[in-house]
Amino acid sequence: MYAIIRSGGKQFRVEKGTTIELPSIKGDAGAAIELEALVVGDENSSRIGAPLVDGARIAATIVGHGRAEKIIVFKKKRRKQYKRKQGHRQNFTRVKIDSIA
Repeated sequence: MYAIIRSGGKQFRVEKGTTIELPSIKGDAGAAIELEALVVGDENSSRIGAPLVDGARIAATIVGHGRAEKIIVFKKKRRKQYKRKQGHRQNFTRVKIDSIA
């Protein structure tokens, strides 16, 4: 069984028992959360929501919080003596999918 969930303006394909990194969610490690399901299905059939699947329940547990690798944002205009360098690290929440119902 699989589901496509929406979190932080992005969509993720999840299965039971998988651990994924979502954009930052408020909550402590070990807290239970419920996610929005856009599509729920298995090998034979799938249910597509408009926009969410009615009655679908994706239960998950927050494993922890972290920060992704640093990316460098570099701006430059040639022959104008203009350059700017800035770094950025995105926050994320690691979540374990407990059940899809």
